[in-house]
Amino acid sequence: MIAITRYRVPIEDSETFTDQASAVLRALAACSGYRTGRLGRTVDDPTLWALVTEWDGAGFYRRGLGAYDVRMTFIPLSVLAIDEPGAYEIVVAEPS
Repeated sequence: MIAITRYRVPIEDSETFTDQASAVLRALAACSGYRTGRLGRTVDDPTLWALVTEWDGAGFYRRGLGAYDVRMTFIPLSVLAIDEPGAYEIVVAEPS
């Protein structure tokens, strides 16, 4: 499964946000079932960001979010998060 959390970040907060999101990715990487993660910013609107992670399943993702180290780094970013569903089941994947 993939998890996508989008954020609206003022341009002047971009550097701080990048540092905080990097800390979130490091904390998530220590969680069971975590596969990979990345942070991106749209090319058309520099205030719109996405934190994208991949997991072995929804249960791993939810348990990962509940981990203390993750909560301590992720919660401060929540004020910038766009309120929308973010957990996606993979329906079709390109063969590797």
